[in-house]
Amino acid sequence: MTATLKGLLTALVAFGFFSSHDAIIKALGGTYSVFQIIFFSMLFAFVPISMIMLADKSVSNFRPKHPWLVLLRSCLNIIAMSCAFYAFTALPLAETYALLFATPLLITALSVPLLGETVRKQRWAAVVVGLIGVMIVLRPGVSALSLGHIAGLMAALSNSFATILVRKLGGQERSAVLILYPLILSMVAMSLTLPVVYVPVQLPDLGLMATVGLFSVIAQICMIGAYRAAPAAVVAPIQYSQILWATAYGALFFSETPDIYVAVGSSVIIASGVFVVWRESRENVSDNTPVLNNANPRFDTGPHPHQSEELPAEPEEQPKAAA
Repeated sequence: MTATLKGLLTALVAFGFFSSHDAIIKALGGTYSVFQIIFFSMLFAFVPISMIMLADKSVSNFRPKHPWLVLLRSCLNIIAMSCAFYAFTALPLAETYALLFATPLLITALSVPLLGETVRKQRWAAVVVGLIGVMIVLRPGVSALSLGHIAGLMAALSNSFATILVRKLGGQERSAVLILYPLILSMVAMSLTLPVVYVPVQLPDLGLMATVGLFSVIAQICMIGAYRAAPAAVVAPIQYSQILWATAYGALFFSETPDIYVAVGSSVIIASGVFVVWRESRENVSDNTPVLNNANPRFDTGPHPHQSEELPAEPEEQPKAAA
């Protein structure tokens, strides 16, 4: 098996875990607040993530060099995760994914004013076409715009800002910092809502919340492995396989069947996203690849930069000055 094929298959497994994770969130959303689900799923994810980071001997400390930017990114991740979790509970799975798939297109557009990237007309055309696909999914004038739709769009927008901020930070922050702080702040923020939203958790449901956290960690580990084995241009489009999982899970467990608007709109968004990735991966086309360098297709445990190209280089320890 070639490294590229191994990376592709590993990415498929990763997004299979992610999609299963999302289906569990939808099932739990009928009983529990998204804030409670996030708190317990992050709590169960915290233990294995902490063990992995503590085992990394290259990490000497967890002090951020730019605490305010790290805090801003953490807040954006919390917003993205909360909105996405709510969208999954309020909308059909396939429809939610269609809205979240707008993230690479938004990154392309936002990279111009925020990163000073140069985006040429072909990619701009793809962004415009993709956003038309979003409008097809939302079908204004045909159906009412719900809070779930707004949450899905907010998740995509917040995740776009958060992933661009990783590029802004560059190699100045350790990847361990970008993982640990959003995870801790997510749990703290969600714990503050528990006195208001808490519902006693049945043991089977607690097991499902633990599974959400575990699946997230497994999927993120698989994603890191996929991007180390294969080029980003091969792995990045695999995120769209989630629409197949969403359609299957929706039909099997939630009696959901995507309508023609979702089917057509999703196809347009996916085609636009794949074109952007393909265009950025071509040699002698552009030195600026905001999607390949920044795109984090996931909102949950948003704290995890997963692409090998995206992982910030660990800053070297500066020798202490002699007294």
